[in-house]
Amino acid sequence: MNKKDIKILLVDDEPDILEIISYNLSAEGYQVITAKNGLEGIKKAKKEKPHLIVLDVMMPEMDGIEACEAIRKVPELKHAIITFLTARGEDYSQVAGFDAGADDYITKPIKPKVLVSKVKALLRRLKTEEASGNLTVGNLVINREEYKIIKDGEELTLPRKEFELL
Repeated sequence: MNKKDIKILLVDDEPDILEIISYNLSAEGYQVITAKNGLEGIKKAKKEKPHLIVLDVMMPEMDGIEACEAIRKVPELKHAIITFLTARGEDYSQVAGFDAGADDYITKPIKPKVLVSKVKALLRRLKTEEASGNLTVGNLVINREEYKIIKDGEELTLPRKEFELL
């Protein structure tokens, strides 16, 4: 997947933060979408289906924790990577973020280059998720998530260990 195909949704109520992060991620070649609060973030996430969502915790209308929980309930966003980028560094805030479904938690302030590196590291997870889908070799289709094998349109049943060896 090319960087230009990767969508990143930034949700923060501070225009300066949105501008700085958008600029740096856009300069790296990513598609960047922004939202100013949790409600707007959820709407844009449903519409745009981003690969990565960066949420602030403290926002008006709906905070980042609630937005994260709501996003995790949307089936088509279940593979989206969610990270918090927030000034809230307390243990209980981080625990709440992970309990809400976040994949990572980054505290502000952070240098833009470091943030871009963290984003790249998070997006590497996309490759492993893509690899977890179906694998097709000739007339054989292997569904790694459901432990199914289909050969010439007919489903084969193998014991789990044999499936894993295949």
